[in-house]
Amino acid sequence: MKLKLGIVGATGMVGRVMMKILEKEKILFDLYLSASHRSIGNEIFFKGKSYKIIGINELILKKPDIVLFSAGSIISKNWAEKFFEIGSYVIDNSSAWRMDPEKKLIIPEINSFLLEKKDKIIANPNCSTIQLAMILNPLHKIFSIKRVIVSTYQSVTGTGKKALDQLEEEKLKGFSKKKIYPYKIHQNVIPQCDSFLKNGYTIEEMKLINETKKIINDNSISITATSVRVPVIGGHSESVNITFRKNVKINYIKEILNKTKGVIVQDDPVNNIYPMPIFSHGKDEVFVGRIRKDNSCKNSINIWIVSDNLRKGSATNAIQIAKFLIEKKYV
Repeated sequence: MKLKLGIVGATGMVGRVMMKILEKEKILFDLYLSASHRSIGNEIFFKGKSYKIIGINELILKKPDIVLFSAGSIISKNWAEKFFEIGSYVIDNSSAWRMDPEKKLIIPEINSFLLEKKDKIIANPNCSTIQLAMILNPLHKIFSIKRVIVSTYQSVTGTGKKALDQLEEEKLKGFSKKKIYPYKIHQNVIPQCDSFLKNGYTIEEMKLINETKKIINDNSISITATSVRVPVIGGHSESVNITFRKNVKINYIKEILNKTKGVIVQDDPVNNIYPMPIFSHGKDEVFVGRIRKDNSCKNSINIWIVSDNLRKGSATNAIQIAKFLIEKKYV
């Protein structure tokens, strides 16, 4: 019997990337695509076959084995538990369940071992958190991280299609009538990702701080973040300063990262080789480079991390979780 796989938010940027990734998978499944009422009845082609978009009410009647949610936290809060009640596994790409102490926040390369058959609602971490944790986790195991200072340079695709439309319109016309951001993004950087909180940090910055600690499972790490929106399409970049409790050697840092699954070291500054969004676009790995000692602080390093936020930062990670559930025969 074929697996029944549903995608909620199939017409969005992440949903479409999910389908692109699934096209190359050998897993046999019946696919059901759901989106907002505006898209119901429209058709999407997948592996040479036409699929009609259905409403989420109709999707639940199909009793899917796994549902990939990528439609925002409100939809997830309203519907995830309803799918749970009919026995579906929900892998949610929103922030709805990430900090829920009863829900697992999963990056398969780091903590898939935590998943049990009973875990029916599984949270996919924030895109900028995933690439950060992929680098921090193997280093923390060896050197014990004391403090992290991270500044992110985040693609407009992290906000969605309307933000991409704003950028493209500003490129062509110099302005956009439908602004998603409070300012022009073309030829500009905006030191704000998501809304500001009372503590002066944005929601995005607090996601980075809190989710990273939960994934690495160590609240003793001090983390501070600044998130910046940049006029880039290919992926998110991060400048990260790490202070360890133990003495570190750069060659050993590179050796550890070279052996880390899902990570590619690009670090040859003499030949101008380092990670950039233009090279990460469409790829599933996390790229790291500019690895060097911070001479101003003991046991500290600076690194530069880049990853496609729509792939490993969202769609790829969710599908990796789904494959884990299948391999474990939970589904």
